Amino acid sequence: MVKYKVTVYTGSNFSATTLNKVFIKLVGEDGESFRTKLVSLKGSSKFSVCTDLDIGKVLLIELDKQPILLTPKDAWFVDKVCVKTPDKKVYTFPIYRWIDDTNVHRFREATGRTGILLQTSKNTRILYNISQIFLFSWHVYADGLPHCIKTSGLASLPCEVQFSFTKTSEMDLWWINFCRLLELNLKGLANQRTLWKDFEEIDKVFCNKSTDISEYVKKHWREDAFFGYQYLNGNNPILIRRCTSLPDNFPVTDEMVFVHGCKSFSDEMQKGNIYLCDYKTLDGVMTNVINEKRQYLVAPLVLLHKTPDDKLKPIAIQLKQTPSDDNPIFVPSDSEYDWLVAKAFVKSADFSEHQLNVHLLRTHLLAEVFSLSLLRNMPMVHPLYKLLIPHTRYTLQINFLARRLLISDTGVFTQFASSGGKGMFTILRRSLSSMTYTSLCIPDDIAERGVESLPNYYYRDDGLRLWDIIHRFVKGVLSYYYKNDQEVKDDVELQKWIQDIYEHGFLSQDGIPQSFSTVEEMVKFVTMVIFTCSAQHGAVNSGQYDYGGWMPNTPITLQQPPPIKKGTATECDCVFHVGWTLPLIWSFQAGLGCYPDFHFSEEKPLNLIHTFQEELIQLSIKIKERNKSLEVPYTYMDPSEVENSVAI
Repeated sequence: MVKYKVTVYTGSNFSATTLNKVFIKLVGEDGESFRTKLVSLKGSSKFSVCTDLDIGKVLLIELDKQPILLTPKDAWFVDKVCVKTPDKKVYTFPIYRWIDDTNVHRFREATGRTGILLQTSKNTRILYNISQIFLFSWHVYADGLPHCIKTSGLASLPCEVQFSFTKTSEMDLWWINFCRLLELNLKGLANQRTLWKDFEEIDKVFCNKSTDISEYVKKHWREDAFFGYQYLNGNNPILIRRCTSLPDNFPVTDEMVFVHGCKSFSDEMQKGNIYLCDYKTLDGVMTNVINEKRQYLVAPLVLLHKTPDDKLKPIAIQLKQTPSDDNPIFVPSDSEYDWLVAKAFVKSADFSEHQLNVHLLRTHLLAEVFSLSLLRNMPMVHPLYKLLIPHTRYTLQINFLARRLLISDTGVFTQFASSGGKGMFTILRRSLSSMTYTSLCIPDDIAERGVESLPNYYYRDDGLRLWDIIHRFVKGVLSYYYKNDQEVKDDVELQKWIQDIYEHGFLSQDGIPQSFSTVEEMVKFVTMVIFTCSAQHGAVNSGQYDYGGWMPNTPITLQQPPPIKKGTATECDCVFHVGWTLPLIWSFQAGLGCYPDFHFSEEKPLNLIHTFQEELIQLSIKIKERNKSLEVPYTYMDPSEVENSVAI
C-alpha cells in the first residue's frame, strides 16, 4: 500500500465550504488511486490517499461532490490541491472555482503545458476541457455583434464567473440603478417632457454629486480649448486623427476659418496642425423616441487646429455628412450661441460614439469574447490560461447585467439615449464591420492616426508606456513556455482559442488574426487582449462621471433638430432636453498586475510577475508626479487606478 498526502485548500470567501460528500482520485502515469472520501473541508485540510502501487508522476486529480441524505446540494469553492508523494515530491493543482454539481471534475498539475490531450494509465485519452465547451457555449445576442455566453439567467451562469462576494449581485446592481433613477424621478427630471429652463435648473441635479474634474468641466465646458482637449484625454481619446487633405464632403475654405489670410489649410496640414474627427458611423441612424417624441442625433465632421501655444481648438463643424445649403459649416466667428449649439450636437454625437463603439464594443464585448474563448478552450494549466484568467474576472457577469439592465428593451440606455433602440444596434454593427486589428493595438493605432507628436496627449503617452510594460511581461512569460515558432503552430489549444475569437468575436472579418504562426504574433495579440481588458477599459470608462456629470458637456439626447441656418440660435436653444443617468462608479479594485491566485508555479514566470508589478508601480509614480503640474490631471491609465479586468 502506497500513501499520498493530500492538502485541500478551501476558499476563504463566504460560503466556500460545503456539507456535501467530496471525493478525490489521483491519476498518474502508471496507475490511479482509490476514490477517497474527504471530510471536514475548511481552510486547509490534510488527508491520506492510498494506492496498491506507486502511480508514478501524478498527471491529474479527479474531484466530485455528492449530497448527503437530507442535506441540500451546496456549492464548494476550491482554491487548490497539493499532493505529496512518498518520495517527497509535491504536485500542485490550481482550481479557483466553484463546484456545484455532482459531475467528476478533472484538474491538471500546475506546471505549464500545452496540448489538449493527456495519456492516462489505461491508454485512454481524456479530453480535458470537453465539459468546459458545453458549460461555456456561444450565443448570438444580435446579428452582426460579437457573440456572448449562452445563459438563461444569472443563476445559470457558471459559478466560477459569478461575483464571488454574493449570489445576490444582480439584485444589488438593480437596486443601485433603481435608487438613482428614483432620485431623478422625485425631482421630476428623468421623465421630464419639457425643455430645461436654464443651466441653473440643470445645476440642481449636478450639485452634491461632483468631482474635482466635473467641477472643472462645469466651469470650462464652453471653451474651445477645453472642447479640443477632451478629444485627447476625455472619454473618447481614439477618434482624432491628423488631417492631410480635406474630405470631399467637408468643403471648408481658408476664408472661413483663417481671418485676414494669415494661414492656409495646405500650409497648416503640411505642418501637422490640422486634425479631423469624423462621426460617419452615426449617419442616418434611426433615433430613439422618448416620451412620444423623436430625438435627434447627427453625424458631424469636426476640424481642429493646433495653435502655436499647443492648444487644440475646433475651427469648423459640419453637423451632417452631406454638404447642402441647409447644412451650414459653423466656425468660431459665428454668433456665440450658433457656435455653442453646434458644439453641443457634436458632444451628443460623441456620447453615442463613445458609449457604443469605444466603450461597449471595443472593451466590454471584446473582453467577453476573449474570456469565453479562454474558458472554452484552455485547461487551467495552460500558460495562456494562467496569464489571462485574472483579466477575465467578472466580465461575463457584468456583461450579462449590462445586456439586461442597460441595452435591453427596458434598459436605461434604451430608454434615455437618442441612440437607444434600433439605432444602437446599427451603430454597433457598423463599428464592428469597420474595426481593424491596428486600431486595437495602441502603438499601431497612434501611428495610423498620425498623432505621434500631438502635444498634451496623455492618453497616448501613458497608454504607450503601459503597452510596453505589458508587452515585455507577456513576451517574457510566453517565451519561457514557447521556445520556437513551431511550438506555437503545434499548440492545438492556442490555435482553437484564436480561431474562436476570430469567428465569434470579429465574425471572420478580414485583417483580424485567425491563427498564430510565430511567437511574436502570439505575444502581440495577447498583449492586445490584456491591454484592452485593463488599460483601454480604464481609459474609456473611468472618466464617465468626470466629463459626463455636467450634462451640457455630454448631452445623451437632444430634443431639438440641428440648425439649418446660422443666426437663429439663442441662449434657450443651448439648454437641451436631456434624459440622464449616473454612471455606475463602484469597483472591485483588483488592480492591474494583481495575481492573487496561485496559477504559476515555476520560478521564471513568478519573477516576471514581480518585475511586471514593480514596473507598474514606477509608472504610477511618474504619472502622479506629472499630474501635479497639470490643470486637469490625467489619471485614467495610472496603473494604480486601472482594473485588471472589465469588471464594471
